[in-house]
Amino acid sequence: MDEKKAKKRVTFKFHAPGAKNVCLAGNFNNWDPSSLPLKAAEEPHAWQRIMYFEPGTYQYRFVVDGAWCDDPLCQERFANEFGSFNSVVCVEAESPQGKKKKPRK
Repeated sequence: MDEKKAKKRVTFKFHAPGAKNVCLAGNFNNWDPSSLPLKAAEEPHAWQRIMYFEPGTYQYRFVVDGAWCDDPLCQERFANEFGSFNSVVCVEAESPQGKKKKPRK
């Protein structure tokens, strides 16, 4: 497999006390609010999902019991057409020498 196209592991975590259902929605799943559920993590009230992405920039939000929520741990955000912000994760490619390269936007 081409190293530049190798998928990288990304762990999404969300702290949601009392939540019954937490899902991940983003431009990688057509913003489907229910197709990527998170599972309860070891920490109390924590939810997580591991995904694998090719290098690039991805926008996402969490959906907690039907309500769209920001990722409070994510520093990079992009304004959306609903007057709120999407969280952004950048997956970097490895160069042939093993150094990370910034993804193209």
